[in-house]
Amino acid sequence: QGTIVATGAIRNVGSSRVMTISSTYDHRVIQGAESGAFLRLIDAVLQGEDDFYASVGMQASAMQPAAPAIEATASVDDLRAVAAGMALVRAYRSFGHLAAQLDPLGSKPVGDPALDPVPLGLTPEAMARVPAALLRIDVPGATLAAAVPALRATYCGSIAYEVEHIASHDERVWLRQAIESGAHRTPLAPSEQRALLERLTVVEGLERFLHKAYLGQKRFSIEGLDAMVPMLDQLLAGAARAGARDVVIGMAHRGRLNVLAHIVGVSYEAILAEFEAGRGGADALVPKGGLDDVKYHLGADGTYTPPSGGDLHVTLSPNPSHLEAVNPVVEGHARAQQSDRSAGAATHDPDRTIPILIHGDAAFAAQGVVAETFNMARLAGYTTGGTLHLIANNQVGFTTEPREGRSTTYSSDLAKGFDVPIIHVNADDPEACLAAARLAGMYREKFHSDVVIDLVGYRRYGHNEGDEPAYTQPQMYAAIAAHPSVRELYAARLVKAGVVTAEETDAWVAAGVKELTTRQAAVRGKPGEPQLDRGQEAISPEEAPEPTTAVDEALLRELNAALLAVPPGFTVHPKLLKQLERRVAALNGAEAHIEWAQAEALAYGSLLIEGSPIRLTGQDTVRGTFSQRHLALHDAATGAVHVPIQHLPGAQASFELHNSPLSEYACLGFEYGYAATAPEALVIWEAQYGDFVNGAEIIVDQFIIAGLAKWRQTSRLTLLLPHGYEGSGPEHSSARLERFLALGAEGNIRVLYPTTPAQYFHLLRRQARHADMRPMVVMTPKSLLRLAQASSTLADLTSGAFASVLDDAGVAKPDAIRRVILCSGKIYYDLAASELRAAQRDLAIVRLERLYPFPTDELEAVLNRYPAAERVAWVQEEPRNMGARKFVLPKIRHLVPFRIPLGDISRPERSRPAEGYPADHHVEQARIVREALTS
Repeated sequence: QGTIVATGAIRNVGSSRVMTISSTYDHRVIQGAESGAFLRLIDAVLQGEDDFYASVGMQASAMQPAAPAIEATASVDDLRAVAAGMALVRAYRSFGHLAAQLDPLGSKPVGDPALDPVPLGLTPEAMARVPAALLRIDVPGATLAAAVPALRATYCGSIAYEVEHIASHDERVWLRQAIESGAHRTPLAPSEQRALLERLTVVEGLERFLHKAYLGQKRFSIEGLDAMVPMLDQLLAGAARAGARDVVIGMAHRGRLNVLAHIVGVSYEAILAEFEAGRGGADALVPKGGLDDVKYHLGADGTYTPPSGGDLHVTLSPNPSHLEAVNPVVEGHARAQQSDRSAGAATHDPDRTIPILIHGDAAFAAQGVVAETFNMARLAGYTTGGTLHLIANNQVGFTTEPREGRSTTYSSDLAKGFDVPIIHVNADDPEACLAAARLAGMYREKFHSDVVIDLVGYRRYGHNEGDEPAYTQPQMYAAIAAHPSVRELYAARLVKAGVVTAEETDAWVAAGVKELTTRQAAVRGKPGEPQLDRGQEAISPEEAPEPTTAVDEALLRELNAALLAVPPGFTVHPKLLKQLERRVAALNGAEAHIEWAQAEALAYGSLLIEGSPIRLTGQDTVRGTFSQRHLALHDAATGAVHVPIQHLPGAQASFELHNSPLSEYACLGFEYGYAATAPEALVIWEAQYGDFVNGAEIIVDQFIIAGLAKWRQTSRLTLLLPHGYEGSGPEHSSARLERFLALGAEGNIRVLYPTTPAQYFHLLRRQARHADMRPMVVMTPKSLLRLAQASSTLADLTSGAFASVLDDAGVAKPDAIRRVILCSGKIYYDLAASELRAAQRDLAIVRLERLYPFPTDELEAVLNRYPAAERVAWVQEEPRNMGARKFVLPKIRHLVPFRIPLGDISRPERSRPAEGYPADHHVEQARIVREALTS
């Protein structure tokens, strides 16, 4: 806010050497009481910290100019003591966590020499001379000597903090004040302590009952991290007070069953039924409702009512064994709940839904999706207004110790790179755990940013209850075996304080056992009921009626005009202007063909008019990797951005459009979470090139492909994957069509490879409007985007529908056809455009536009048109071990009489999708076309 100019000189006064300082602030002399002004000036000269200038600026701004200068004197020893005191305060703030008592198992903290006042020359006498006010600390104590014990208690106890790495000045200052003032550490009243102990009792009671009743069954016990449940209580209560309506939680296995029971509200009967089913034998319960996953992967929905009131809808997201894969899914879920999709550009309210992610320590440090998800936290298209992260820190992986699993001191260190505050807390101090949760909630509410709590505990049993952990960690597990539970420790503490009696605590334990025993008996009396469930309706196996996808010509013309409209004075880039002018001509007859990007935009626009929200994201998606889409226009003179599709007259739904960060795993997970939560929305993710989806295979395999069977969870999520062989080399030719076809089963997905803009137009509209939701994978074009032969007319959009099979429109006499070529996608145009094609009068080229579910009936009808066919062949440009060949040949064989040879033409089997050199590509492509047309 200004500039401090300080001048001074050292001179002899008697036997002492004294520094004289005078200072001006923005040419105004600072005045006031000599001691206060002097202390501020020393602060400025010695430190010059950013937060000092803010405080001095506020004081100076109210002062009158031209006041007489102030001179103040102090000994050099005083100055040294002040400087050393500030260094000590900074050390506690920056490194106090290294001396904190965070390990319930009692390992000694490493400490840090900077916390020792002796090397700084700070004797007790010197510290007693330094006013605490000068150091800008909020712990109790008038002098440094009085404040140091409070600093140590604040920063080096059972709760510790890392906040000094944060770039934001405001956040650092707020966090320092909150931490040192103890605003989050209000002592619990006796009634609150009793309630906390009761909560710990039911948490432990469920685990111990399951351990005895179902010995050896996996449950991934919470024991050692029991305080996690009261911490979630605290976080949810804070969310309710802040006005939230929903909380969505993502977590791995550890403690999941306890969270289901005590946070989400799943009944004990439902959980016990799962264990009864696991017992096997003739009386085993048969899962109901089509769910097909292990109990510690399943999700649930429930209502949580905090003590202060205000019900919260709580969702625990289903999660596979890829532990951190759920992170972006939860973020997408939260963003969908926060979003208003009514019209224009979707807006979102970050206070409506609170995302909470519970991580494992080994996974948090090691799995890259964690970093990808953090990177999205402040991006406009992905932010959810701050996520509450809780690391369930076992201090060990499956059998891997921290020194083998990460290169940093803490599992939480990754978060420092994203300016996230970190709170470490000892899991055996439940009141400190509540304080950590309280501070995290306060920070999120204030700054709408992510915050991490590192809950340092242990794992009482092995990775699962059938494992022997002492094989690999004998000393740790000897210590755990001798270590009381947090409930036992806290009960002893409260008994000693007179808050409860030992008899009361024993009675609570006994009551819990009795209740669970009663519930177990009830479950055994009703085999088959109930089962963990997300509460979704079962998917009907019946085919839903086909929606209308053709659009009235008048509406398309109105949309086309609106999609090309710009505000007055807006300058479109001259090269782009020519491209957009072609879109006007395409509907007005001057150039009677519609290209892919125009058909896509018209499909989107028509859906918005009809009330279907759309979210389109991906890598360079706004412009389009191939400079084809241009849904957002940039003023060539000013750089201003205009998105015409977000200003359509009559639009009844929103259009959300974002470039994604250059990652796939978290981005696709985010869109899956969004799409599964907003079933009315058409959610589309586009890869820069189709092979980029390889980076998101975990999301594809575990969520998109298997989510319907495992969790009855499906969506309209659509993947646009540019695919086609144009000589671009091994990397950017193939979207790995073969993978998706191999994974298609039980009607779980749709896989399409359209060859015309009209087909693309109709399939997008069908995907948004079809009552039977399924994720859709589209092999989209590259070279076909502007190919004149691969264009459509206005009539193609105003009539008809998506066709799963396209017959050869050039065949006038079907009875004369002796050879039939079947193909998909771009290779069709290579075949149709070949100079050899015209001579093949007995040849028909048929396109399969939908590959899964395979269009058996439609293809059979087309093949029946050619009763004289003597040969049928599948042709593809991919290698024989890739593409659609392995999938389609058995299905075609059933439709072709066995007397007719069924051949295939492709590249030979290869370990890579395509050739690296363009010349080799052209040779191979020409060979495929020649063999297909002449053999």
